[in-house]
This record gives sequence, structure tokens and C-alpha cells, in this order.
Amino acid sequence: MKKKTKPWALALLLALSLTSAARAQHTPPRAGPDSILIDTDIGDDVDDAFAVGLALQSPELKIEGISTAWGNTALRARLVRRLLAETSQTAVPVAVGIATKSPSPFTQARWAERGPAPDSRVSAPEFLLQQAAAHPGEITLVAIGPLTNIGAAIDRDPATFRKLKRVVLMGGSVRKGYGDLGFFPDRGPEAEYNIHTDIPAAQKLFRSGVPIYMMPLDSTQLKLDEVKRAILFGQGTPLTDALALLYHEWGQQTPTLFDVMAVAYALDANLCPATPMHIDVTDDGFTRETSGAPNASVCLSSDSDKFFHYVLPRLMRKPAH
Repeated sequence: MKKKTKPWALALLLALSLTSAARAQHTPPRAGPDSILIDTDIGDDVDDAFAVGLALQSPELKIEGISTAWGNTALRARLVRRLLAETSQTAVPVAVGIATKSPSPFTQARWAERGPAPDSRVSAPEFLLQQAAAHPGEITLVAIGPLTNIGAAIDRDPATFRKLKRVVLMGGSVRKGYGDLGFFPDRGPEAEYNIHTDIPAAQKLFRSGVPIYMMPLDSTQLKLDEVKRAILFGQGTPLTDALALLYHEWGQQTPTLFDVMAVAYALDANLCPATPMHIDVTDDGFTRETSGAPNASVCLSSDSDKFFHYVLPRLMRKPAH
């Protein structure tokens, strides 16, 4: 004989169900766009342009400024300013970073040379500190290049640097190196470019006390294959046209969107779940997992399909105007 459910129990179950449904439908949205700064060595590899493009296409983010890192930072700033002009977002400030010698070829120099000259009155480290002071506890710094500007900012004013909300970093290699894509046994970690290029600056960042969310080689080797490129470049928007031109000027076949994951993580942490770790930057540029209190949250793996299903529709959005 089947036991009957009492009326009061049915009423309680119904109330709980309605309450759960209401909560699911009324999950509070973001109070407003999240403020970010982007520090980038745009112009060598092409993934930086895709990363900046994703930020420009994401209304959840308010870009307080973009600074250029490493090498010919003035020419990099002209590239950024041209990209902003092409996408009608010229209100975003651009700061020129510390110039250095770089062995990496500036592959997109020809496109950059047609960009407007940057305003060089405020250097990138000073600009970063100004923004941190103006918006304490609110700004996410997305670092997708060598960390020279960031190391200089820490040297100048470590207390103000600690007013950043967090740093989302594309850099490092914890368990996988370049080319470890899961088809063969992993060869182990390598000294990743952004960290190895300025090791002292990286060491300063990991000792700074600012929360670090690290997207290493383990989770960022995301290949933009020919099928995805055809879909993206066929859209004919100002952004996709600019990305297509930069891709062809880059002159290689399949981009790896390392840096794009850092911006994607700033938008949705579920795209690259992170694990707390203590990371030491060694004097030879490795990022070693060691014992000790966590100083970083590290994403060790990501879902490529999930990533591209999130990123490509955003990059292909038509301009609102």
C-alpha cells in the first residue's frame, strides 16, 4: 500500500521549490563593469591583439587603461591606439611602458606605424600606480607580457601597488611546457617567455602580496585553427577585420591564444578553475610549485571547446552603434 504524502508536506515542498526557482531567476547581477588595466607586449605574437579585442567586446569590463610592455613600447602604443580607433574606443587611455631591447621580431610593426602617436607624459608604471590609488581595491591588472612595468611600479611604491584588487597573469609553466597538448607524455615545465624575459620583475610580483591568478602554459595553449579563423575573419566587423590584418602580418599559420585566457578568466573564472599554490620564481625563470602559504591561484587545465564557445561569439559581435 502506497503511503500518502500529507498536505502540509506537499505545501512545504512546493514552497521550497518556488523559493529555489526564485533564487535561481534572481541571482544578483554584477553591480557594474569590473575595472581592469591591461599591460601587454602587443605586436610580436598576435594573441595579445585577440586578448585586447576580447576586452573591448565585453561590456562587463571597464578598461581604465592599456599600457605597453617590453621592446619598442612607443610603437606598441601606436598599435593599441590604432586598434582603439578602428573599434571606435579612443577614450581608453594608453600609456607607454619602459623601452628595452628585444630579440623578438615586432611582426605587426607596419600596421602599428599607421597608428596615432601616443601621449607619453605619464609612463606605464606611474599610470598603473595612479589608477591603483584612484580605485583602491577595485582594479584587476591583466598582465600579458613581460613584467618590467609591473616590477618598476612595485619598486616605486609597493604600498600603492597593493591597492590593486588582483593580478590576472598569463605566465609561467607549472607541470607542462610548450607543445604539451596531451597527445604525448608531458615533458615537464619550461621557463615561459613572459616570466623568463624579466625574472627579477616576476619575482617582485610573486612577493608583492597582491592576489595573483596565474594562467600558465598548462592551461593556455589554445589553438585558433583554420576553421575557427574562417568563421571569425568572415564576419567583416571593424574588430575582426583588424584582427585578420594583424594575423596576416604576423605571418604564421595557427595562433595560440595564450593571452586571451587571462582576459577570459577576468570575465568568467569558470573557464579556468584555479588551485591555490605557493609559486617560487627561480633565478633561471621557472615557476616552481613549492611548500608554503599560497601566493597564487593557478589554473592547471582548461576546456578548449568551452573556451572557444565563449570567446568567438564575443569577438564576432557587431558594434552596438
